[in-house]
Amino acid sequence: MTTKEYNKCVELLSDGIFRFALKNLRDEFEAENVVQNTFEKLWVRKDKVEMVTAKAFLFKIAYNNCIDIIRKAKRSATMDEVVENNYSHSEQYSDTLEIVNAAVNRLPENQKTVILLRDYEGYDYKSIGEITGMTEAQVKINIFRARQFLKSYLKDMQLVI
Repeated sequence: MTTKEYNKCVELLSDGIFRFALKNLRDEFEAENVVQNTFEKLWVRKDKVEMVTAKAFLFKIAYNNCIDIIRKAKRSATMDEVVENNYSHSEQYSDTLEIVNAAVNRLPENQKTVILLRDYEGYDYKSIGEITGMTEAQVKINIFRARQFLKSYLKDMQLVI
């Protein structure tokens, strides 16, 4: 990969990696660090990475960084973070996005990751498998289970209204 190709990768993919990290981590500062670390690792390995495979490589690195940060945070979680949120809403739909995001955040790590990559970023099953290290069958199963959970969580219209 040349320097020009590297710069093109930064220009084209940094926003997507940031969104992916932000959805996983819910911390803008940590998401920015993930993006920076990801592109730093690409720069170190730029001679070994082809432009064609750079996208999958970058998301794989970002995914691994997110998992490391999540695991570290779980070890030092406070009681306030563990307490469940109770939602009470008016008749407006202004909080729908917040409710959907809360539902996505309740998913296990692997299901959350595949849903974010598939539904938010638009990756196909094969690419998601390459990024997460899962087989296509595992990706499909995790997406199915995540969607089932989201469907049951959001099924009660009293939550949304």
